[in-house]
Amino acid sequence: MRLDPRSSEPACIVERLQGWHLPHLDDPAFLPLHPLLQRNLLLSVPRGLASALGRRQSMGSLVLVARAKGSGSKPTILGLIVARPLNRRGSCWEVQHLRLALAAAELPSSPARGHTASFLLREAIQQAPGAVSWIASASSLDHTRLALLRENGFQPQRTERLWRWSIGDAADLASLPAPLQLRPLHRRNAPLLWHLEQATCPAPLRQVLDRRIDDLLERSGGHGWLLIDPDRNEAVAGARWIADHPSGGHQVELSVHPGWNHLLGSATEVLLRRLAPKGDQLWLLSDTDDGARQQWLAQLGAEEHGDVVLMARSLWRRQDAPAVRGAAQRISAVLEQLQPRLQPRRRSVPTPLVRP
Repeated sequence: MRLDPRSSEPACIVERLQGWHLPHLDDPAFLPLHPLLQRNLLLSVPRGLASALGRRQSMGSLVLVARAKGSGSKPTILGLIVARPLNRRGSCWEVQHLRLALAAAELPSSPARGHTASFLLREAIQQAPGAVSWIASASSLDHTRLALLRENGFQPQRTERLWRWSIGDAADLASLPAPLQLRPLHRRNAPLLWHLEQATCPAPLRQVLDRRIDDLLERSGGHGWLLIDPDRNEAVAGARWIADHPSGGHQVELSVHPGWNHLLGSATEVLLRRLAPKGDQLWLLSDTDDGARQQWLAQLGAEEHGDVVLMARSLWRRQDAPAVRGAAQRISAVLEQLQPRLQPRRRSVPTPLVRP
């Protein structure tokens, strides 16, 4: 729960999603998220049981709901946020959804929409265990969302263009360049995908995401294909499933090694066609500065759907005082052992005088 900066009274109450919230999430802004919210509630039971038994399990999404204070028997839901960890360690989290009720803007007693969104975002950042970085995406035309993220410490990392490709009939595709081999993604060749991702991701963003091999496998659900150069034992291109897109189809990530951009064409089209059957839709992102990829997607028949700004924030969490004192004491003990012990009865050796 957060305080309105203009007053000392709470502007709204922020709490984790519970079962009794669902009937009250009837605003048009929340209805498309009901399947996701129901799934989160169902999975919270086995996750809690596994945690009680001490078993290691991947963390689930964090769903927070903001409701108006003193709204009577029927609570007024002002907004909600859905955040999820991007790796098993939970060091990087993503703002998956941040929705505000459309009807709440008409209530004279409800707080400003910008304040409600900030309350939800800040509370999610505080409640995410062990998170040291956050990422969020927003349309380049959504100036309100971009301003909200900047006010809460997010900085733009890159701007990407969203493309939708409806898979049609396959034309006569040329054979793959020798000696490249097409292989499905699995645990044995996952390290090759990880090295490919490291080569294609900018260094600042790579540190924020903090992805490892298991994270790539878990995020893709095992759905992916690689173009492997067996002579060098490296993946030069890869395509993997990321998530189901809300508008239908699948969101995929296409990676091409910087030294193999000439593969954009029939070779990368084969990768995409392996991910989904004919008649399906694939959603891809391409950097706005990557003219070659955008030209290839346009020739492929993909449609542009606007630009998306990827933003990130790093967190600096203050350690507890006992932990800091303990670490300082251990360092002092080590330095004390390295220092020469003083011998009170031993005379110091004089420095020799050297005449010029």
